[in-house]
Parts: sequence; structure tokens; C-alpha cells
Amino acid sequence: MLLLSLLIFSGCSSIKVHNQDSRDYISQKRGDILTTGKLSSMTVNKLQLAGKTANQCRFNNLPCINALMALDGDFDEQTLAALSELWLQRAIMLSADHELSRYERDAQLDAYLEAARFAYGYLFLTDRSPSQRSFEDRQIQVRDYYNFATQQITLSLFDHYRDSVSITEPDEFEFNLLNWQIKGRLDETRLAAGQRLPDAIQAASSLSLSGLRNEYKLHGLGAGLVAIVNNTEIRLDPRPWSETPFSPLTSLTLFEATDLTSLLRTQTVYLRNFDPYQTTGININGFSLPLEADFTTPYALWLANSKFASQPLLTLVGLDKTLQEPHIFMMQPYDPNRKIIVMLHGLASSPQAWVNLANEILGDPLLRENYQIWQVYYPTNVPLMFNRHAIKYAIEDAVNYFDPNRIYPASTDMVLVGHSMGGVLARLLVSDSPDENWDNWIAQYSLDKTRAKLAEAEFKSLFSFETLPNIGRVIFIASPHQGTPFASKAWVQRISQFVTLPITLIGKTAELVSLLSRPDGQTDITLIRTLNSIDNLREDNPFLKMTTALAITPDLPYHSIIGQEDPNLALGKSNDGLVPYHSAHLAGAQSEKVIIGGHSIQETPEAIIEIRRILTEHIKQSLKHN
Repeated sequence: MLLLSLLIFSGCSSIKVHNQDSRDYISQKRGDILTTGKLSSMTVNKLQLAGKTANQCRFNNLPCINALMALDGDFDEQTLAALSELWLQRAIMLSADHELSRYERDAQLDAYLEAARFAYGYLFLTDRSPSQRSFEDRQIQVRDYYNFATQQITLSLFDHYRDSVSITEPDEFEFNLLNWQIKGRLDETRLAAGQRLPDAIQAASSLSLSGLRNEYKLHGLGAGLVAIVNNTEIRLDPRPWSETPFSPLTSLTLFEATDLTSLLRTQTVYLRNFDPYQTTGININGFSLPLEADFTTPYALWLANSKFASQPLLTLVGLDKTLQEPHIFMMQPYDPNRKIIVMLHGLASSPQAWVNLANEILGDPLLRENYQIWQVYYPTNVPLMFNRHAIKYAIEDAVNYFDPNRIYPASTDMVLVGHSMGGVLARLLVSDSPDENWDNWIAQYSLDKTRAKLAEAEFKSLFSFETLPNIGRVIFIASPHQGTPFASKAWVQRISQFVTLPITLIGKTAELVSLLSRPDGQTDITLIRTLNSIDNLREDNPFLKMTTALAITPDLPYHSIIGQEDPNLALGKSNDGLVPYHSAHLAGAQSEKVIIGGHSIQETPEAIIEIRRILTEHIKQSLKHN
């Protein structure tokens, strides 16, 4: 009987196998303190070897950390990874709903520094290289521990110790915190107006975006941040241009160590911050590594903090006085080595019209490497002649400031991209208007010599002008070069009566009207139409008819992208809902792309693909010529 019992019990195994969904397996394998709020299975396994359970580490994990530290002296990969996660767990534990005391804040920062230290050891100071572990989930987890710890270190130091930083030349800083010596450099970042330190820093990962077709990020080492200068409110600089207050930033935490022994002893840490437009990779201990970067979030923050959604229409009818003249918004701090794309929006519009196109350019590695974007925001209640003059001045003023001698690539081969009214302005910027145009224009008013001289001195430059120099290519999108019948519709004409000029132009236009009025004091209807921005787009508008005949600069390549709302109509009789094909068509265009769609085709995937093709071709042609 005893023998039978032994045989029965010896056949019972303590190991049991159950079926589980493969997706659950993957979830369990990849879950960790950052994704589920619980320690990863690999850290739990390591703790078991040290005689600890995950539950024992939930509320006070210092004994767990000490147990692992005492487990083995050589600190293999899995020990380093587990210690990094445990220190991260400790830092997260110290987070609270209440504002942390100075002691709690310093303890939390110390925990993040330790998490970064052990992650650094795992990534760079073990027998295997990062490339040898490239397919391992654990390395991705540890990279995330490092990146998150670095993010929190940078944010905490900036928020609480920014004023304690002693900056020396060349832009180096250092200070002591607890038992750490923290050093850093500021010369590897670029901020608006050459500012050395930002006014605020925000984690890109803490922001959820909507309204954009795609988000463009580079995955790699470091914390993806947004550096903010000045105020988050988009303001118009007194100059006719300004650099973006939102810049991408990649932060790294580096240690003064060449092996694990020196890493565990050192209390010196280096904070390095990079501009991902300038630096995309770094070499650490002989390993070439890509840097984390987020290009979409700074752009989205800029748009979200603007008033572009409501301001343009209010400006058109004089209910918003903010925008009095054109202003150029540079989408990144000026870069002398990147060619400039100048974007011109349409009537009652704003830079928001380019939201997806600009983002796609930022997201394309080749285009991002070769271009920088300047978005022109201009008051569309201003007549074409005044806007053309002011936009040309704004562009030249910006280029003169950064490159007065025109020696950098940014100052040559610029690309103009104009949508709708912006396309009409782009054509005027690359056309020469001879003196005869002014002579013919002024002749219709039969002025005496005195008034003729006054008019010429004040207003000739609005009618007789030269092309904007250094333009290498133009893209016209849904542009009514010969006007649109839509502008002549009765209800549109009623709306045009509410168009109000900016305060800065009222005196100027009043002077022009006074000079050109008939002897009986009446104002000629052609003059009224010249001074109304909506009337400027009528097919019979005098100024538009005069400038339509102007030739585009010889040998300048230009392209047309045209919308066709009804594909069943013959192309020549079609329109995009607002602009007829014959008005958008330009003879001599290097390419013409017709897209099935309405007037706002600049945002369609087909148009964006075509624009990317043209911009890529422009890079190739520029390289060939140079």
C-alpha cells in the first residue's frame, strides 16, 4: 500500500501548462513600470533570485534595490536593467498629488539620476553592443527607462534650479545637487533670437495632438522636448519677421565613465541638449546612435497658441486690428545652410492653411535636411499692390539681417509657394513691372504736373516694381492669375463693402484717393476697385488686368497645381469651385498637375506629394548648378 501511494504521488507534477492567447503573452513580456505601472517580468524574475517579490517592492523598494545590489558584484545586463527599472519605480513612487517639498523633490531627482545611470550601464558598458541586442525587447524597455529618466531630470533641473545655474563661457554650466556634480553645455542648441536658455521646457510626450494628418518623430536615444522662449502667445514682433518660439530639443544624460566600475563610482553627470535639425546622432563609447526627436509637436504648439482660426476673417472686416502688415514666421531658428521655402496663404486665410503641407516637409528627411520654412502672414484686407510691396520688403529685410552679403545657401534659390491670392502675390513678386505701367495708369486721371509729381513720389513703387531677387522656383496652387467670376457675384460684392483697411493704410489710401479724384471731387470706380482686396480678384479688375500681362522672370522654373471640382467637365471649362482652370493655368509652366478636388487642394495628399516631388527636384537642380 505504501509503495502504491508513493507511485501515485510521484506521478503528480507541480508544473502545469495552460493555454493562453499569444497577444497576452506579448503584453506580459513587454509590460513594465512605464506601460502598466507594474514591474516587468524580467525584473520580477531577478528579484526572485534575490529573495524578493514584486509585492514587497510596491511601497518601499529600497530593500529590493539593496538586495539586487548585493546579489552579484559583476552586475550583468539583467541586473543593470532591473536596477534601472527599480530606481524608476522609486522616482514614480515619490510623485504625489501635493507639491513636493525640497527634500522630496531632491530625492526624486536622485532616483531618476540613478535610473539613468544603470540604464546607461546596460546600454553602453556591458560585453554586448547595442546592435547585438537590437531585436531584444529588454533593450527597448531600458532605452525607454533612460529616455524617461532623462526627460524628468531635465524638466526638474530646469523648473527648480534654472536660477541656480552659473553659466560660463563658452556656454557651459555646472552646479552641485545632493552628492551629484551636474555639468552641461548650451552651445549645441538654437533658440529664437540667439537666446541662451529657454523660458520654459515641455516634454513632447506629454502632449496629445489632433488636427494633423501625421506626427513625425525619430526614435532613438534621449528625451524629446520642446524649448519655449518668450510667451506661448503668438505675438507679432516689431520687425516684419520673427523666429519660432517653439523649438525641438533632444536631451541626454551622460556619465563620466568608461566601464561599469567607474560608472558605479562616479557622481558626475553631464547634461547635453541638441537641436535635432542640426544633430541627428551621437557617438557614445564607440557606438553610433540615432537621437530621439520630435518635429511635429513644436509646430503643433505654435499653431495651437496662435489665433489663426478666427483672426483672418475678423481682420478682413476690420474687427481684429492685430495684423496691420505682413509678418514672416520662421518655423525654426534661421539656418544659413538650408534653403528657404516662403509660403503665401490665400484670401481670409492664415498660415493654418499650410498645416499638413508644412508638417509633411518637416517629416521628410531629405526636405527637412535641405529646407527651412518661412510662413508669411499678411492682412488680406489690404489691396494686392500694397501687400506685394510690403511682403517683398519683409523678405528682403529678413535676408539682409541674417545674410547681408548673400553668401549662404539660404539666401539663394528660395522657393515661393502661393495658394489662391497668395499665388497671385507670388507671381507679382517674380515679375518686373516697367515704368510704362505707371505712366499708363496715371494717364487716365489727367493730373496737373504738381499732383502728378506727388503721386509719382508716393505711389509709383506700387505699380512699377522689380522681381524679388534670389528666387529659384515658384509653385502656384489654385491661383486666380486672371481673376475669378466668384468675386463678381452680387453677394460677394456686398461682403466686399465690409472690407476695412488697416489703420496704417487708411492715411495712405486717403492720400491716393485725394490725389486721383476727379475735379468734381468724385472718386473713379476703377480706383475704388483697385483699393479693395476682394475686388482685386475680379476678372475685370484694372490692377489685375494690368499685371496679368507681366512676364515672369525669364528662366525661372515655375509649376502649377490646379483643382478640378467636377471631373466630368472638359478641363478648359472646369474650375475648383472658385477659380476657373483658364485663370489658374500658366503657359510656360515646367509642370502642371490637375487634381480632382476643390479650392483648398494645397492640403490634399495628391498636392502634397506633387509639392514634395518639386522640392526634391529643386534640390537636385541646385546641386547640379553648384
